[in-house]
Amino acid sequence: MGERLTSSDPDRPDVSPSVKRAAEYVRMSTDHQKYSTENQSTAIRDYAAQNGIEIVRTYTDHGKSGLNIQGRDALQQLINDVENGLTDFDVILVYDVSRWGRFQDADESAYYEYICRRAGKEVHYCAEQFTNDGSPVATIVKGVKRAMAGEYSRELSVKVFSGQCRLIEHGFRQGGPAGFGLRRMRINQHGEQLGILDAGEQKNLQTDRVILVPGPKEEVETVRWMYRTFVEDGKAEQEIADILNDRGILSDFNRPWTRGTVHQILINPKYIGDNVWNRVSFKLKKKRIRNRSDTWIRARGAFKGIVERNLFETVQTIIANRSRRLTDQEMLRGLKELYKTHGQLSGLIIDETENLPSSSSYGHRFGSLLRAYQLIGYTPRRDYRYIQINRNLRRLHPEIIDEIITGLNIVGASVFREENTDLLVVNNEFSLAIVIARCRETPAGALRWRLRFDTGHNADITVAVRMDTLNKQPLDFYLFPRIDRAADKIRLTEENELSFDAYRVETLDFLYELAVPVRIREAA
Repeated sequence: MGERLTSSDPDRPDVSPSVKRAAEYVRMSTDHQKYSTENQSTAIRDYAAQNGIEIVRTYTDHGKSGLNIQGRDALQQLINDVENGLTDFDVILVYDVSRWGRFQDADESAYYEYICRRAGKEVHYCAEQFTNDGSPVATIVKGVKRAMAGEYSRELSVKVFSGQCRLIEHGFRQGGPAGFGLRRMRINQHGEQLGILDAGEQKNLQTDRVILVPGPKEEVETVRWMYRTFVEDGKAEQEIADILNDRGILSDFNRPWTRGTVHQILINPKYIGDNVWNRVSFKLKKKRIRNRSDTWIRARGAFKGIVERNLFETVQTIIANRSRRLTDQEMLRGLKELYKTHGQLSGLIIDETENLPSSSSYGHRFGSLLRAYQLIGYTPRRDYRYIQINRNLRRLHPEIIDEIITGLNIVGASVFREENTDLLVVNNEFSLAIVIARCRETPAGALRWRLRFDTGHNADITVAVRMDTLNKQPLDFYLFPRIDRAADKIRLTEENELSFDAYRVETLDFLYELAVPVRIREAA
């Protein structure tokens, strides 16, 4: 983070008590050479020399975006040192307002400066034309500068988005794996094909582009067979996955097929040659969202498809009709008729009945399966809640794994899923284990979550999914590194101590950012 220099060093003269001691904070993302940490530090040290300030510590964030404080270890360390009194300086020197941060909320930038000022640490912006002395003029100018810093990132985001849209419309691929049956082809600025890119391989010239082309003949035929089997034979995704696995055919990640992986092939328009983008957004480091289909960027027939368009559209119609939403009354009517037929109800009976929603669908629609029972006048002879919750959690586990794999793939990470353990190996660098913590309510009404780590597999990072009070969907996540795991079992409450909540995140965006592959330039 930087080294601490004190006046007691034997090889340097004593420092006058009147000289202010300072820490410098420098940050560089990738926006301009003038913001290199060396240039910032030179300007800051010139300012310090002119104002009788001695720099005793340096905090540096290399290659970090200023949109938020996440991932900026040096700034977080600076704030932590200030709040906990672990400082030997009275002034903080920053090149300008934008280096402090391009926060999208100007109040956030002001908040971090206020923390420093409250602790008696002045913040000086060395390259700005105003003096940060708390005067009305300085406050107004600083507020404008903060807004301008945030607006710069917003405008840049719009320009980048527009540029990506143009590339999509020209049929160029914007990251991510090709998919089973397809391959990524590198082309030059004249459209000449330069060769297939292997998994994880990237183009090395800015003028080159990437398009999708048909893959090996056997993979192409397998994809076409999946579409025909779904339409002509009426096979569901799981049945198709079982047939593929029985034949020993692996997916593009050399893993067995699942319902989810088959479903993704059946709904992805790239198999008819359409280039679609903007299905998921992660703009300005905000929450990752799934966009409405009418906001997707599409380029029809951008590259050669491997499935007939009529067949693809037939599959989409079948899937859309299959997922038609029933009304509450229709669901309850079907459940009541099932009760009359069997004289009793259970999750197993419901799930094995054709043309009736699953037991988890009833639980999701009405809050719980027991609540659905009550609405039709059925009282079970025993409490099935515990069994039903555990069953739902077992079903949810592979869905969460598939969702995490999708999120990692979106950012360009390579993921290998071990068949026997469900461990995820990311970029061949670290392993992930996913555990789900069920929410339990004590007799006093307090909520508790118990986490049990799988020590046999010893994953580098354990993603703990804490479920909500209904155990229907994730409440939040904990990312526990193996090195910091002190016990095999832990218990979480609604409010936990910092030793636990330091690993808590609202979404898995931080994990996805951690997995983004970084291209390292080779030394000459």
